[in-house]
Amino acid sequence: MEQIFVDKMKSGAEELGISLSDIQSEQFYQYYKLLIQWNKVMNLTAITELEDVVSKHFIDSMALVKAVEVKEGCRLIDVGTGAGFPGIPLKILFPGLQVTLLDSLNKRINFLNTVTDQLGLSGTETIHGRAEDFGRNPKYREAFDLCVSRAVANTATLSEYCLPFVKQGGYFIPYKSGKIEQELEEGKKAVEVLGGEIEEVIRFMLAGADADRSLVKIIKKKKTPGRFPRKAGMPSKEPIKKQ
Repeated sequence: MEQIFVDKMKSGAEELGISLSDIQSEQFYQYYKLLIQWNKVMNLTAITELEDVVSKHFIDSMALVKAVEVKEGCRLIDVGTGAGFPGIPLKILFPGLQVTLLDSLNKRINFLNTVTDQLGLSGTETIHGRAEDFGRNPKYREAFDLCVSRAVANTATLSEYCLPFVKQGGYFIPYKSGKIEQELEEGKKAVEVLGGEIEEVIRFMLAGADADRSLVKIIKKKKTPGRFPRKAGMPSKEPIKKQ
């Protein structure tokens, strides 16, 4: 392992109150190498510099610890996971976590399968498809303690993708950047209609990246009405809004 990688991961993790084992550090390094290798032949990320991958992908993903206590055996789904963020870093950090990675592009699923196999991340499931379809599937609907997403979509749209997966008493936590006050205000109605409530917004500066980040802590208060999520494409074309 490159020393700069080890040092950067250690200091970033320590800022979050996390101490990484040698095995976890090695898993993160293998993940980094696979990301760079696969990125040469398919578009996984625009962020490829070692220090940026550590801060903007790995440490950023792990920042979930600022919002919730992740319990052993907890079920987590990462919607629109892309190259595996934040789901895979969270699985490395909490090996007892049951993780489902959902993405609509099959080539990304192939990459994620390679990562989970090579890193030995048992208890990780990858699924290829759209959130609107799987959110209606009885196997996945309201089956998760936590739903996370770093996908770029407004709160109203993202909530319709994600809240149907969360069981009552569980949390949906989107990762956001920049100023989000207006977006959250506009998304409140959708969150409420889908059975959720914005409990808290955790704001912080991302270590080593000089970037404003927010974790929006949305608790699932009641079941999502059966008509949601609507058919594919509708949540983004016509987000639920205040009447």
